[in-house]
Amino acid sequence: KVSESVREKAWKTYESLSAADGALACNKKKKETWGVCIFIVAIDLDEVTFTFTELLKSINISVCTFFQFLKEVDVNMDTVSTKVDSTVSRLKKKYDVLFALYHKFERTCGLIYLEQPSSEISAELSSVLVLKNYWITFLLAKGKVLQVEDDLVISFQLLLCVLDYFIKLSPPAMLKEPYRSSVSAVAVNGSARTPRRGQNRSSRTAKQLDTDTKIIEILCKEHDCNLDEVKNVYITSFIPFLNSAGIVASNGLPEVEVILKQYDELYLKNKDIDARLFLTHDETLQPDVIACSQLERTPLKNNPDEEINVIHPQTPVRAAMNNIQQLIMILNSATDKPSDTLIMYFNNCTVNPKDSILKRVESFDHIFKKKFAEAVGQGWAEIGSQRYKLGVRLYYRVMESMLKSEEERLSVQNFSKLLNDNIFHTSLLACAVEVVMATYSRNASQSDSTNAETDLSFPWILNVFDLKAFDLYKVIESFIKAEPSLTREMIKHLEHCEHRIMESLAWQSGSPLFDLIKQSKEREGQADQPEPTATLNAPLQHNHTAADLYLSPVKSPKKKASGPPLSATSTPDVQPAVIPQTQKPQKSTSLSLFYKKVYLLAYRRLHTLFLHLLSEHPDLEPLIWTLFQHTLQNEYELMRDRHLDQIMMCSMYGICKVKNVDLRFKIIVSAYKELCNTNQETFKRVLIREEQYDSIIVFYNLVFMQKLKTNILQYASSRPPTLSPIPHIPRSPYQFSNSPRRVPAGNNIYISPLKSPYKFSDGFQSPTKMTPKSRILVSIGESFGTSEKFQKINQMLCNSECQLKRSAEVSAAAPKPLKRLRFDIEGQDEADGSKHLPQESKFQQKLAEMTSTRTRMQKQKLNDGNDTSASEEK
Repeated sequence: KVSESVREKAWKTYESLSAADGALACNKKKKETWGVCIFIVAIDLDEVTFTFTELLKSINISVCTFFQFLKEVDVNMDTVSTKVDSTVSRLKKKYDVLFALYHKFERTCGLIYLEQPSSEISAELSSVLVLKNYWITFLLAKGKVLQVEDDLVISFQLLLCVLDYFIKLSPPAMLKEPYRSSVSAVAVNGSARTPRRGQNRSSRTAKQLDTDTKIIEILCKEHDCNLDEVKNVYITSFIPFLNSAGIVASNGLPEVEVILKQYDELYLKNKDIDARLFLTHDETLQPDVIACSQLERTPLKNNPDEEINVIHPQTPVRAAMNNIQQLIMILNSATDKPSDTLIMYFNNCTVNPKDSILKRVESFDHIFKKKFAEAVGQGWAEIGSQRYKLGVRLYYRVMESMLKSEEERLSVQNFSKLLNDNIFHTSLLACAVEVVMATYSRNASQSDSTNAETDLSFPWILNVFDLKAFDLYKVIESFIKAEPSLTREMIKHLEHCEHRIMESLAWQSGSPLFDLIKQSKEREGQADQPEPTATLNAPLQHNHTAADLYLSPVKSPKKKASGPPLSATSTPDVQPAVIPQTQKPQKSTSLSLFYKKVYLLAYRRLHTLFLHLLSEHPDLEPLIWTLFQHTLQNEYELMRDRHLDQIMMCSMYGICKVKNVDLRFKIIVSAYKELCNTNQETFKRVLIREEQYDSIIVFYNLVFMQKLKTNILQYASSRPPTLSPIPHIPRSPYQFSNSPRRVPAGNNIYISPLKSPYKFSDGFQSPTKMTPKSRILVSIGESFGTSEKFQKINQMLCNSECQLKRSAEVSAAAPKPLKRLRFDIEGQDEADGSKHLPQESKFQQKLAEMTSTRTRMQKQKLNDGNDTSASEEK
């Protein structure tokens, strides 16, 4: 099936791989290497005459092993092009979604159908046939109505529609409860399995859905799926698919041959993965534990001897549904219109912004709906509109929270400048919609957030709202602080968006960032800097608000007279048109904060890569950082339409070169590929000059080194440049800590993030599984439940007491009864009489304290019980 031109070029690629450094793996896997070479060349030449599955079968290799091996053979940066990288990324995303959906589908069918139905059901309707029928119908529907192949949520909603349709066509004797009763009830009211001839299929099926929603309700409840959304998918996408596919029911189920033929045509057209092979658990579609990024990870035991309940992690589908339900629960209390509080803020403005805000929201509704349909498919426009409306609710909710914070901070209620700023509103609305989109666009594989992005992922939203990345950046931190209900995943996603902006998106041509830097340079001559190096090792103050970065509200005269003057963090970027000659324009807050954050991100990236490559040369890190920081500050034009990591790798290579440390670019790139959140295009496709791109090595030789040659050579002289201070590394203002944190003024009280998987049912969260440690936790503010938990605590403490008696002789005075539970501050509480021997270990001391505390609690409980009994007797 391979053309002669592909075969010739593939052989040259094979020879170069076999002769390259580190070609041992290729020489051992000659057949696999030959298959990979054919794949690479066929894509580069646009002559793919075979399907991806056919290739896998020919070289007897699985999907995941193929992807891993392709990564290994790319020893030189020009072996695998960015075009091939893009194709592989698409294939991997599609595989991840299909893999997750099939296993969800298989488990779900096990809950719906009897394995051995009664003898009255013919063998033709066996569970194997049911699985095959449903899965291929779903694959056909997904391929025909869904343009976005990697959207896990929409694909799953479509799968539920397929299940609902076929469950109604199934004989009740095949089904388990509650589906059997529901189908029987439908048959009594009017059988769905005996459609009237001549009746329009579309109107008939839509009517059935309106009257027979019991099954779709059960399916949605079981999988925590939004019923209205699934019904919308059913009517707008699934019914048109049934009409176009011409599926004819026979014995209650469609003919397998009909859908098989249609899917075969689709598969051969796409030339990718034959997803029918999931049904037979074909080895080419099974994940390789080592080679493939695991979709699910099981926690390891700390102690092999410890008896532990195996905790199964959430599946990708369950995790996605939980995140969506949590978002919807948060926004259920919000409204589609401004609240009374917001209206009050609008009325307090010098120029009331209400009309322009409402008009803007309505205008973007049409734009978003159109763009969403273009990306996903024309039948999905209403789904897009539903998601936008959720974003609008979040937009109003966060805006109100922001204004309340600003009122408290500045003691003003007139936010006319801020609320009449178009860019502020567009940025805030875009950020809110991005949160909704990211919640729905959860990837099937979360192992690599960059390479696993969907077509609707950030920065898609910037194009929809015609927004500059630098403008969106200004609102992200304030947005996170203003919405305390954001999940950990959403906070991490927004932080990831912020990093994407700082590393490349804000440096694109046309960005307002370059104008701000230019104004900063011109303010007091070339000596001025975007951000002085002296502030690098100062703590990054996270007290900036969106109002600071867009427009700064003016304090009231009363407050201004009595309070301190406006701080540097409250200076507006946009100055009044007329400025007195004696007053110089103040420094841009957004530019200053942006550079501080960029330096921080840059150093973290550099430090991580440095530890991978040059840990034996610790003296080089400050030199590399100084060159890196100097470039960002003084040669910022090198960042135009480029990536922060490109400058980082060039700085590392340049210093190693001048210091005679052997570190080749190939080694730097190999280590860089292993870092998280990296993209191969970063080092394979670097801007050289206008419209011309090449590898990072070419960029270093023709651009970077030419621009910084004099500066780089100074590091070899006896008087090297003054070293830049290392940025102060603060805790992120919006990251959850993995370890317990001490509560301020709370003595020995600590809090930890909740790690248990959650299942949403009846509108409330309830833990589905608990870890071994959390099985006996007391939750303050909730009903403690039965006495069994107290008995477990008593048993645990009794065991501790027995261990203590066996391990050491402890003599302690009789504990004094206390009316209140006391926590020791320094690890001991001498007041309770529990003195410790000097030879005791800290562990033994802690056990003694636990025993003493337990005894006091029991005595106190006994006394309280006696008091209660006495009062009742009275």
